[in-house]
Amino acid sequence: MAVNLQKGQKISLEKEAGGALSRVTMGLGWDVAKSKGFFGFGGGKGEAIDLDASVVMFDENNHPVDVVWFRQLKSRDGSIVHTGDNRTGAGDGDDEQIIVDLRSVPPQVKSLMFTVNSFTGQNFSTVENAFCRIFDTNSGKEIARYDLSVQGSHTAQIMAKLYRHNGEWKMHAIGENGSGRTFDDLMPLMTPHL
Repeated sequence: MAVNLQKGQKISLEKEAGGALSRVTMGLGWDVAKSKGFFGFGGGKGEAIDLDASVVMFDENNHPVDVVWFRQLKSRDGSIVHTGDNRTGAGDGDDEQIIVDLRSVPPQVKSLMFTVNSFTGQNFSTVENAFCRIFDTNSGKEIARYDLSVQGSHTAQIMAKLYRHNGEWKMHAIGENGSGRTFDDLMPLMTPHL
């Protein structure tokens, strides 16, 4: 059974998965919040929201090495692949996915920082049922899930970090709210979490 992470919680991916992992997928899902009608009745779906999942790769010295996002769907070394941009949040399940081949991530890469940004600029008060989850790509078994549905005026969030510690991959649920249309706007907020 997957772990429901709380903000700040850290887990060992392999321990929670019950064994060695070769590939994991970070899934991001969300829905557009229903608008409130007259006296709370008759509301419908709001306008589409383009949330974007990104991952920044950092080295031992906390310097960015590479980034995978909707404008670069694959890391230069090929170890991380973004499956593509979803501009609406329509449908059930994951709206965007980033696949990480843990065995192929270069040894100098210490951490992977996952972010979500509202490219269209709407804040998270217009989003509901937002989550990120990590699962074993090979088996489909969900390892951990983190609820991102804290509604507010922020337009971005540092979701989580995968990092190497004593030869194993761990996950840290960060959940720090920020502002910005792309991962680049969140770089100053990432530094304290490296």
